[in-house]
Amino acid sequence: MASIVVIGAGAWGTALANSYSASGHSLTLWSMEADHIAQMRAERENRRYLPGIALHEGIALADDFDAACGPADLAIIATPVAGLRPTLQRIAASFPRLPVLWVCKGFEAGTGKLPHEVAAEYLHPDTGRGALTGPSFAQEVATGLPCAIALASTELGFAQLWAERLRHPRLRLYANDDIVGAEIGGAVKNVLAIAAGISDGLEFGYNARAALLTRGLAEMARLSAALGGRRETLMGLAGMGDLILTATGDLSRNRRVGLALAQGKPLERILEELGHVAEGVLTTETVVRRAAALGVDMPITHAVQEVLAGRLDPRDAVEQLMNREARAEI
Repeated sequence: MASIVVIGAGAWGTALANSYSASGHSLTLWSMEADHIAQMRAERENRRYLPGIALHEGIALADDFDAACGPADLAIIATPVAGLRPTLQRIAASFPRLPVLWVCKGFEAGTGKLPHEVAAEYLHPDTGRGALTGPSFAQEVATGLPCAIALASTELGFAQLWAERLRHPRLRLYANDDIVGAEIGGAVKNVLAIAAGISDGLEFGYNARAALLTRGLAEMARLSAALGGRRETLMGLAGMGDLILTATGDLSRNRRVGLALAQGKPLERILEELGHVAEGVLTTETVVRRAAALGVDMPITHAVQEVLAGRLDPRDAVEQLMNREARAEI
């Protein structure tokens, strides 16, 4: 068993803490907000992000970063993408050899970098690092429902080592050495889930949703290939698996954004009512920009960007996609 610190006490960080504490690991859950830690310590529940689910009795709660990370064998960063860089800076400064995994999905705003590209700026070349990604809703993981995800790293040995150490009967991990493909899958599926939500909200039917997701998967694979990823990665848990879950599951924040856009709600109000980060909203513009720089055609992603920006009506966006010029499928 390992000593693990989960950095970030949102829904996903709390879910992983519950899962790994229940399986016997020594687990510390850290948050920078002392009042949030105090509330969780008093109530043994993350009422803010994962209400109604009890914290496992073995989870230690901390707001002291150095004290939480000091004894750890592994750090799991469970912040949104925006919090990844400052967290890596703190780890690199005080714990340069601490292996790191992250669960955030998307591109960093401003730089347009994927998480592993940000990590490369701070972590020592010999420090193990990777991404946990795949079809997983925090609420289900927290309650111990079965789940399978990928652990992707540029170093297959590191991925295999920690996939073996972290797997347990309710959470199966598969090692993957294509971190580019895995992270592209995790980023773009959120954008496509917004598109699927729009289509479903407009009651365009199951046929339209199937077409949208299949063509969206093709967009995802094109971008991955252009950035050096492998197309077959997108056929696995980090691509197709995550896309199916996020685009069809009722717990999906990004799908809920699309459903609300189809109802005509303004984006600002949607995000306020959601109360959580919907990474697809933050990621779409960056995906479009990187795809354009690489000459990659991503019409569905571009349509989502136009809808989010208020430049295109959701119904018109779907109809424009259906009326595009005919071409060969493959």
